[in-house]
Amino acid sequence: MVGRASLLIILATIVVSGCDNKNEGTVSGSVTIDGVAPKEGAIDFIPADGQSRTAGTAITDGRYEAHVPVGKMVVEIRVSKIVGQRKLYNTPDSPTQPILEQMLPPKYNSQSELQLDVKPGENHKDYQLTTK
Repeated sequence: MVGRASLLIILATIVVSGCDNKNEGTVSGSVTIDGVAPKEGAIDFIPADGQSRTAGTAITDGRYEAHVPVGKMVVEIRVSKIVGQRKLYNTPDSPTQPILEQMLPPKYNSQSELQLDVKPGENHKDYQLTTK
């Protein structure tokens, strides 16, 4: 029984220390692509030094807000577009699903050149991206 109580205390300590706002900032802003806000997408914040956790959130109607660890982050932004449809099964009445293609160049996602130094508290960053 003592082991279980000790484990609960340790877990509670970890949870409470994980809520320390000095180690986290709120990052919010807008994203536009060729001057237009995307209906949906995703934005990820990856620690440049690999020492903290990754954070991310959805982009909805060109806006985002995420809780991100403090420090230098590589930012990856992904927005897909529908380029076709494909059948799920080889039957005449098969449902279809969209075929998606990344509309942004790799310099904004898989080979991102975007960086952000996240500070404790509120951080605001708008991204005006181009498909070229």
